[in-house]
Amino acid sequence: MLYLPTVISVIEVIIVVVPALLVVAFVTVAERKTMASMQRRLGPNAVGWYGLLQAFADALKLLLKEYVSPTQANLILFFLGPIITLIFSLLGYAVIPYGPGLTILDYNLGILYVLAVSSLSTYGILLAGWSANSKYAFLGSLRSTAQLISYELILSSAILLVVLLAGSLDILVIIEAQKAIWYIVPLFPIFIIFFIGSIAETNRAPFDLAEAESELVSGFMTEHSAVIFVFFFLAEYASIVLICILNTILFLGGYLFDFNFYLAPFIYLLQFINFDAWLSIKNYKLDYEFLHRYENYYNPLIEGILCSIVIGFKSCIMIFTFIWARASFPRIRFDQLMSFCWTILLPIVIAFIILVPCILYSFEIIPSNISLL
Repeated sequence: MLYLPTVISVIEVIIVVVPALLVVAFVTVAERKTMASMQRRLGPNAVGWYGLLQAFADALKLLLKEYVSPTQANLILFFLGPIITLIFSLLGYAVIPYGPGLTILDYNLGILYVLAVSSLSTYGILLAGWSANSKYAFLGSLRSTAQLISYELILSSAILLVVLLAGSLDILVIIEAQKAIWYIVPLFPIFIIFFIGSIAETNRAPFDLAEAESELVSGFMTEHSAVIFVFFFLAEYASIVLICILNTILFLGGYLFDFNFYLAPFIYLLQFINFDAWLSIKNYKLDYEFLHRYENYYNPLIEGILCSIVIGFKSCIMIFTFIWARASFPRIRFDQLMSFCWTILLPIVIAFIILVPCILYSFEIIPSNISLL
């Protein structure tokens, strides 16, 4: 009985991590199919129905390949880099609420936890690029480190404005504070800036300077192959899914969806076409009270499933937008990337950091738990 909490914790971690890795696998297939459609190609269509098992075929191929390590590499750090990157990419899922109370770690500083974990994955990239003893990998790791550190400032500044509106660093509180209106409406420019910073933070095109094939072969993972290359691949797409979920939580209401408003007409229609009522249609009276009674048929399990579907659907829209950006924009130069961050995005975010508190103070709508400090 002493080991029961540990067993439950392990089971909870497995329940979250395994679906996350499966989502990563299918996101790779979705990206290849979506980009193929945008470029008038077919994409993967041979392995499985409609090419859905292509990711597992690629993973099996990489796992069975012979591993080759550079002779002059620091082997301990060379192996440790991809492992660190993957672990810290998956740790961020611990505080993600998939529904009311559906989270592994209900932490009142959840936003700070996500920022800290995402920033620590930079060390894995830096270690992997330096330990390979290759100029291409080293340049890629330097670019990636500079890029991630620069755009983390943009992300943290944008999150600060969301925290000012919600009045808390707790992710659940931020989601519940959007019941009246999603933050994408009052903070639409900040949402655009946060989305651009998210693309740069995950090393995605048009900001994939760290993996520029035309310049650096494959960037910081040039010398990695076989299994440890899979770690980098999983870490990149796990970070993409996590940052899309974070976009959804901060600006699109997370798992919030007004079920009473949207589902009441459908449930009322089901009652209306009930067979007994259909036979007595002439004497049928509109039962408006049913619109309130149907809520009794819901239970926490159904609510949790519906909330998980909602946050999954919103995150899928964000992932599709990531893929859309990759297929639409050409890669920019590294100096343009850094100049865009420090001379364009940062002054805009700082201006909003000054403007939004002034508006909140002027209309006396500062959240109560902030105004009491």
